[in-house]
Amino acid sequence: MSRWKPLPAELHPHVHQLIVRLRGLKDRGELSTRQLGVKTGYSARSWQRYLNGRSLPPREAVEAMARIGGDDPDRLLALHETAAEHWARGTPVTADAPESAPEGTPVTALHAPTEQQPYGRYLRAAVIAGAVALVLSVSAVFLLAVRLADARAELADRAGAGPATPDVVSETLIPVAYTCVLERHDGRWYAGHSNTTDTVLAYTHVGREVAEAQCLLRRAGVSPGDIDGIFGPETQRAVVRLQKRDGLVVDGVIGPHTWKSLREAASK
Repeated sequence: MSRWKPLPAELHPHVHQLIVRLRGLKDRGELSTRQLGVKTGYSARSWQRYLNGRSLPPREAVEAMARIGGDDPDRLLALHETAAEHWARGTPVTADAPESAPEGTPVTALHAPTEQQPYGRYLRAAVIAGAVALVLSVSAVFLLAVRLADARAELADRAGAGPATPDVVSETLIPVAYTCVLERHDGRWYAGHSNTTDTVLAYTHVGREVAEAQCLLRRAGVSPGDIDGIFGPETQRAVVRLQKRDGLVVDGVIGPHTWKSLREAASK
């Protein structure tokens, strides 16, 4: 069993509980962080941050961990949703009454609209709306920064891993629309983008091999969404449906066996 470092004391209890559950699943499967990276599509460096409380794991990473560890994904995702709310919210700040308020004066009386200030309630509504918009904007920027940091870390890991592997999503990615040109040779189907039968593709991978797999998934009757060469959530769900249908190992990763099923599948 891994000897874990203590989690940061400032973590909210729900976040702490989620990370402890993920650590337990890793220990139960006796997996290294590199093995987790291969099975989930998130790098070993990303999993080190997730499991040490330095970064909140994405929903897809938690779902993949539940699938690998044999845990109930619905319960684990519900825990992740609660943890994500507290992670994005941060530490709540309690608003105190102004020190200048006369003793015994209700706080609400200091802000009650008067005949001389009929616009007061509209001003307060505008301030509240602006504060909500600011919080939402900061949250969106924070989540985007976390995802981009994960992508950069994964690119760095891939660069030092040795053999060439498919690229992954990055902040500089320009969307591409691919066209499926389906042809059959020697009993196998091809879509005009790659002839591979063994390239391992996982969540966040991008490129022509992913577009080839997306075309073949659509031909096999499990839609991956847009044919854009990006191994995103829709593509991963389509791979899982195909694997369940064809009796393959259900891991959401395209390997030699899944390629064989795609190349030889009858259209649905």
